[in-house]
Parts: sequence; structure tokens; C-alpha cells
Amino acid sequence: MSSPALVLVGPPASGKTTVGTAVAAARSLPFRDTDRDVEVETGTTIADLFVQQGEPHFRALEERAVARALAEHAGVLALGGGAVTSAATRELLIAYGGAGGTVVWLDVDVSSAARRVGLSRDRPLLAVNPRAMLRAMLEQRAPLYAEVATHPVTTAGRAPEEVVADVLAVLTQETAR
Repeated sequence: MSSPALVLVGPPASGKTTVGTAVAAARSLPFRDTDRDVEVETGTTIADLFVQQGEPHFRALEERAVARALAEHAGVLALGGGAVTSAATRELLIAYGGAGGTVVWLDVDVSSAARRVGLSRDRPLLAVNPRAMLRAMLEQRAPLYAEVATHPVTTAGRAPEEVVADVLAVLTQETAR
């Protein structure tokens, strides 16, 4: 049983995969994404799961994937944007942070997220009106990200390299304690 060196949370298009893979590479750690875990487990995409099984089914799979990854992954872990909507997942993240773990909230503004998402069909909750859905999602989830995060890092209008440097600085600061 191990625990991640770092957990990244944040809305879609905040940079969790981009930043996570770069931080993992810089620290010679494995990278894991719970959305990918769910896709591998089910043999289908997140978008197809939403359409075929519905969001509640996906969220149950996601909740289990997060619990499993928190228990067994020793590298950098990125959670799906909506993972924090689960009370059970929030409890696990708060406990992980309380035990000395690092949870970084990659915070992004609506215009930056909308630019990054574009017209992606891979994001089922953003399919109809991406900007309006992003705005509502960011407003609804911001308190949840804040609740579980040990460190917020803004990504809005910043190059990935700058964000990666900030996250690495957080990790260095945390391991120095």
C-alpha cells in the first residue's frame, strides 16, 4: 500500500494531464489518470459511458477508480474534473491531504478553459454550450476543489512550463517539511 506523491484536481481543460505528465517526468515518477483507468476497465470512452450508461454510472466507476489509485499509486495522479463531486472522494482526498499528501488544485478561468477545450467531443458535459457549461461547472465545483486542495495553482493565461514550475516548487516545499 502506497500513496501518490501528488494528486492533481481541477476542472476540464485546467491542464491536469499536461502538467501531471511533465511533473511526473521531472520527478521520474509514473503518471496515472483516473479517467483513463475507467476507460481501460470498461473498454470504452468516458463520452460513450455518459451516453450509454449515464453520468451516475460513470461517477460510481470514477469513485472506485479514485479510491483504488489513492491506495496503490505512488506517482503523480490526475483525477477527472468531476471526481470532487463525490462526497466519498472528497473525504479520501481530505484524509490524504491531512496525512501529509499534496493535492494541487489547477485553477483556470472560463476563457482559458474554453480556448483549451475548443469543440472537443471527448468532454460530454461540455458538448452543447461549452462556455456556459464551463462557467456553471467552475462556479459549482470551485468550493469542492478548494475543500480538498492543499495548494491552489492558477493556470489561467499561463504557459504549461510556468504551471509545472509552480507545482514542482510546491512538491519541493512539501518534501522539505
